[in-house]
Amino acid sequence: MRFGSTLAAAATLVAACAAADLDPIVIKGSKFFYQSNGTQFFMRGVAYQEDFSSNGTISGGTEYTDPLADPDACARDVPLLAQLRTNTIRVYAVDPTANHDECMRLLSDAGIYVIADLGEPGNSINRDSPQWNQEIYSRYEGVVDNLMKYSNTLGFFAGNEVTNLPNNTEASAFVKAAVRDVKAYIVSRDYRPIGVGYATNDDDQRTDIAQYFNCGDPSLSIDFYGYNIYSWCGESSYRESQYQARTQEFSDYNIPVFFAEYGCNVVQPRIFEEVGALYGPDMTEVWSGGIIYMYYQETNDYGLVTVGPDDQVTKLPDFTALSSQIARVTPSGVEMGSYSPTNRPQACPSRDSAWAASERLPPMPNNAVCSCMVQSLNCTAQDDISDEDITTNFDYLCDPNNGDFCSGILANGSTGVYGAYSMCNAKERISWAFNAFFEDQSRNNPDNTDACNFRGAARTQRGQASGDCRNVVNQAGGSGTGTITGAPAPSSTSSGGAAASSTTGAASVLAIPSFSLGMLQMAVYVTIAGLVGAGMIIL
Repeated sequence: MRFGSTLAAAATLVAACAAADLDPIVIKGSKFFYQSNGTQFFMRGVAYQEDFSSNGTISGGTEYTDPLADPDACARDVPLLAQLRTNTIRVYAVDPTANHDECMRLLSDAGIYVIADLGEPGNSINRDSPQWNQEIYSRYEGVVDNLMKYSNTLGFFAGNEVTNLPNNTEASAFVKAAVRDVKAYIVSRDYRPIGVGYATNDDDQRTDIAQYFNCGDPSLSIDFYGYNIYSWCGESSYRESQYQARTQEFSDYNIPVFFAEYGCNVVQPRIFEEVGALYGPDMTEVWSGGIIYMYYQETNDYGLVTVGPDDQVTKLPDFTALSSQIARVTPSGVEMGSYSPTNRPQACPSRDSAWAASERLPPMPNNAVCSCMVQSLNCTAQDDISDEDITTNFDYLCDPNNGDFCSGILANGSTGVYGAYSMCNAKERISWAFNAFFEDQSRNNPDNTDACNFRGAARTQRGQASGDCRNVVNQAGGSGTGTITGAPAPSSTSSGGAAASSTTGAASVLAIPSFSLGMLQMAVYVTIAGLVGAGMIIL
């Protein structure tokens, strides 16, 4: 008997490990569908990550806990998520070098899909000093490579609430460039069709943001749109909560829209009356469900459960209320085969005092181009240059009052003017500025024998470029402001297929000071934001 029990247990374990992949979710028009049977898919989601605030930023610095790299926590929590009829979780930051097999298997066995933000604290697009460069792109590639092996990966967010005020709308140009390049990367790797989207907050820029990310060439635009909304508080109504107004606004949107976060906590405990409206007949024609914020109880008081020091989970009243409300909903959809989309992309928003983002986007990061540039320089940064030295020298060299040494490395999402090397990493960009100063001094002040020193931060070298590199340098021009076409293929910098490692970590990204009307913004920011073509997904 004991032997037979062991065999039975082993057979059960093998069956569990060999559980069938979930049917991938695909997009047609403004709706999600199960790929195989064509049934419409509505998200019943929960945000699942510890210590994240509602705008996707970390509450305590740049470290984070990867929720998909802790099999014990997943084994503890997935059954509770299943009790809520959850079929989607949103995770805000994952480690692209970690092993996610066990958590993704547990989620798959429970019928749960994952939508993942591509950024991490310290390495994503910062609304205050936006960049789209090699460090951020490599991070995004890594997350894609890591998660694309799982059939229950539903999609990726290239940004979360990056633009939230009229004075930072230009940051959206950098996010849209990220959308463009991640979509192209997915195609280049021959991955299955999967969506890349953006999540926004419910503010005065909502119309312009929705139009901007949906307009233009489909290879540049998002595949789905997440809306973070907290306007239904306690006992409200479809009209009073502004759900009706938002539904009307998106009724002609041609890609799926859903609530990427919802669940106002002004009235507590939450009663989640909005669940019935979201999955009811007034909204399901437009919205594809939503994601409740959030699973873990944190200082912001949005949690469904608490986890004690003994790792024991206690359900909060919000859990019980959500379970009751979600059990009642049965959204009615359409079949993919009989669905004929008619909505068209939005027109791009007009540029005015409230919307500054250019339709011209930053260049795609290409480490081969940056390597060519550095090879061609006669003055370059020391290999061990510190972040402090990079910051100090950016502040001086990129101040237009001191000369024009940074045109080739600056990026302006409002004017749509981008240096050919603006997408390079910080060390490569400061090397360009060092060299521009050095060449200027060699021409105009030959007596300056320390023009390539910068207190030991720079060194001379014999610059040379041949073959493809010569073409790159010639196209960029002496000022670095030319357009590079036919660039050499970039080498892969993704580490998304690596074995398991630490579940915490972040990499900082140094920003070149940004300029407005020629005035230097004397600050270097650490990014802490959380954030091809129609044929790629649209069937």
